[in-house]
Amino acid sequence: MSVQSMYEEMKKKLERVVPDFELRYKAELAEEINQLKKEKNAVILGHNYMEPALYYSIPDYRGDSLDLSRKAAQTDKDIIVFCGVRFMAETAKLLNPTKTVLLPSEKAGCSLAASITAEDVRQLRAKYPGVPAVAYVNTYADVKAEVDICCTSSNAKAVVESLNSDTVIFLPDEYLARNVANDTGRHIIFPTLAQNGGGNGKEKSSTTLDYQPVHTQGEMVGWHGRCEVHEKFTVKDIEAVRAQFPEVVILSHPECSPEVVAASDFSGGTNAMIRYVQQTKAPQYLVLTECAMGDNIAAANPDKDMLRLCSVRCPHMNQITLEDTLKSLQLNQYVIDVPEDIRVRAARAVERMIAIG
Repeated sequence: MSVQSMYEEMKKKLERVVPDFELRYKAELAEEINQLKKEKNAVILGHNYMEPALYYSIPDYRGDSLDLSRKAAQTDKDIIVFCGVRFMAETAKLLNPTKTVLLPSEKAGCSLAASITAEDVRQLRAKYPGVPAVAYVNTYADVKAEVDICCTSSNAKAVVESLNSDTVIFLPDEYLARNVANDTGRHIIFPTLAQNGGGNGKEKSSTTLDYQPVHTQGEMVGWHGRCEVHEKFTVKDIEAVRAQFPEVVILSHPECSPEVVAASDFSGGTNAMIRYVQQTKAPQYLVLTECAMGDNIAAANPDKDMLRLCSVRCPHMNQITLEDTLKSLQLNQYVIDVPEDIRVRAARAVERMIAIG
């Protein structure tokens, strides 16, 4: 494909979303990346939260975490370039230990993944011996290695129900845990941190975990982690939009608070929201999730009236650019490695998630 052809393809989707001068510039980058990935036998995976110019140009596969985990597990390419954040690239490495996995930006982390450590999980499991533990896929590999199974926002309920356990540990997203607890009829409790030591207050205090005991059946043990994007949406936002657009259909991601989910017309993972917009005929839609995904849904559905409440972009997803993706392929940076003992255990939890679907 020539640069002109790439520009024309991108324009079909993005002329209402991306300025023309930017499309022309990014078409050049995209074409160079696509040529280089052929030369290096690479595959590019693009998460739904990628900016539109990247999302609609270079990925061989697009989707949510579960989709891309499946594609990563099936690829026969030598190099996997993951246009997402670090925990996603790690997941690709878990499933493809002999492949080179590249993340275009070393700064593409995740506030939610950073909210819990492997040591936190070990202490929690010591308090609840024998209780199965689920980790949201938005966690780092060492955390995944400490749990029984992973889940995505799309299959979280199915994963919890598959465990056939009265009590389940569900980590680390507080709001997703609350929403899944609601969906499965469970009472949810949260651990508390007890501070020990600390000296003069300038030293970093060590911490141990102090938990409430589980007394009844049908409980979920959660964690106070949150997505810094989805926690910002409020019921007041919804009320203000409905006042102006009474017939709007509002879709929310299950990482939003239970109050926001309850005030929405539909809640689901990224792919579920995409399908909902494609299949229904509402007068207007408002998608409460990361801004770039809203742009990508709008670009894919030019006949739909998509309202915008886009005040928050994920600062970590926003680190991934066409420029850095090109440099990543040129220089083979940044390579994702996971210690083998962690990889084996974490891969087992991810493979169980993929098997449930």
